[in-house]
Amino acid sequence: MILVMVAGTLGGKYADEYFKTSFPYLTLIGVFFSVFAALYLALKDFLKK
Repeated sequence: MILVMVAGTLGGKYADEYFKTSFPYLTLIGVFFSVFAALYLALKDFLKK
């Protein structure tokens, strides 16, 4: 779960640096997407048992 969030955050940060954005839009998108993905994976695993 933490790896998914770290990957989304670092991916967004890399994209912001690559596209040279003035505000870290892509980092925020990466954070939100990765948090929702981690919650989805955790809930999917929890409900399976």
